[in-house]
Amino acid sequence: MDPVERRYREHLSERDLALIAGALPGDREPVEASGRFQAVLEALARDEAFDRVFGRNRDEVIAVSPFLAFTAIVHRAERELQAMTHVQEWVGPRRRLPVFGAPELRDFLAEPASKLFLAELLTSYVHISSGSVVVRSARGWRRHRFSELDPVRLASLLEVVQEVERPGLYRRLGDLALFLTGVFPDRSATRSFREIDSTRLLMAAGVEKAEASRQEEPLNFLEGLGRRWYQLAYTTAVRNRTFELETVGAIARHFSSARRALNFVTDRYLFPLRGRWFGTTPGGP
Repeated sequence: MDPVERRYREHLSERDLALIAGALPGDREPVEASGRFQAVLEALARDEAFDRVFGRNRDEVIAVSPFLAFTAIVHRAERELQAMTHVQEWVGPRRRLPVFGAPELRDFLAEPASKLFLAELLTSYVHISSGSVVVRSARGWRRHRFSELDPVRLASLLEVVQEVERPGLYRRLGDLALFLTGVFPDRSATRSFREIDSTRLLMAAGVEKAEASRQEEPLNFLEGLGRRWYQLAYTTAVRNRTFELETVGAIARHFSSARRALNFVTDRYLFPLRGRWFGTTPGGP
């Protein structure tokens, strides 16, 4: 089975499938059949799928899974880019300028794995994990707090997790950098890290201490970290190179395109829905 199809099968609920399949001919056939499922995936590439999810009012999403909603949005963004040469590019807080960048974003989103990756990324932040773990230190047992929306606390877990768990943590750190810079670029660009925290983050990304004294502009800083964290997730994994892992490696190489694609998606579709989908607005450092 195609790995992209497999991932969609894992994510789409029966209600999702029924909604999309209702727009297809021959609806008596089981959606789960391979050929029928491919037709469902092809339907996502048409405007009808977006309209069935969002209706006439983009602010009111019917009862579908977040994954289907984000999938419909990402596919719609790709279709819009087909007719565009310029995009309103994020250049600073509350500043957008027309840039000849549509072809690059179109090429990035043309890859089925890229669209799937962005939909999965957005879905993963609908419900945020936070809490604490108890770890042994030189001074005895202590409680270690973390949050999936706080890069400093999340990166600090690298000090306490086992080696085999590090690739997954690097992946989640890369996800966070992409999510913050892609969906909340204005906030990411205006909230600087303390020097001690920026040094810790750079070292958590494998940057030598001597290089860790200089910090870039906040959004570029996070983008650079995200690229390195995804690369570390790819290179430190000891298992076979799975489809998911190869996709992470590709995103590491094209992090800027992924971030800009999310900026485009956010400006066009997510902006009025961010508070509803993601609950707590990232507070940043």
